[in-house]
Amino acid sequence: MSLRFSDENFQAAWSELDEPRVEGWELFTETMGVRIYRLLDQETGLYEYKIFGVLAGCDADLCADVYMDLKYRKHWDTYVKELYEQDFSGQAAIYWEVKYPFPLSNRDYVYVRERRDLDVDGRKIRVILARSSQETPCAEKSGVLRVKDYKQSVAMETDGSSGTKVFMNYFDNPGGMIPTWLVNWAAKSGVPGFLTDMQKACSNYQSYCQKK
Repeated sequence: MSLRFSDENFQAAWSELDEPRVEGWELFTETMGVRIYRLLDQETGLYEYKIFGVLAGCDADLCADVYMDLKYRKHWDTYVKELYEQDFSGQAAIYWEVKYPFPLSNRDYVYVRERRDLDVDGRKIRVILARSSQETPCAEKSGVLRVKDYKQSVAMETDGSSGTKVFMNYFDNPGGMIPTWLVNWAAKSGVPGFLTDMQKACSNYQSYCQKK
């Protein structure tokens, strides 16, 4: 089986922890110590996002473990309807259905991901890459729109104190007619809200694991 992600993909994901490459990007919003940049994709008319921030009070290893734990995410992410990893005819992939507000149809994703913990000149950097996997044989559901163009990279390392420095690069094409206000809300409020929820999830993870 061919490698899903290259060494170069991982290198690109963590390199912006030190030097954000945002020339030509618009600073979309800055809130709660999180900066969100966006770049218009001329082909789709949609935006690609870069997110920089610090999760205070969250150890980087803990953050990465929480981010990877699909079963736990169903407990703390209220937008998840279904989320699981499965073998689809010999291909391991993740199925994820996301709740959208009425009257919009829910969206679902079939994607692959990989985590690597890298040693970069003595720094420990955790990198998680994900992309949509159209080659995975997972039937589409009636009434749910399949997101076929999705990519995300996340890099995390200690902020030198008790927190985690985070860089995220994100793009997806949700298909259908999505109102501009919803797209803007998702970026301006949804991303900081997700990071806040993740902070809470990190603080509750030990008790969740003990109850399993």
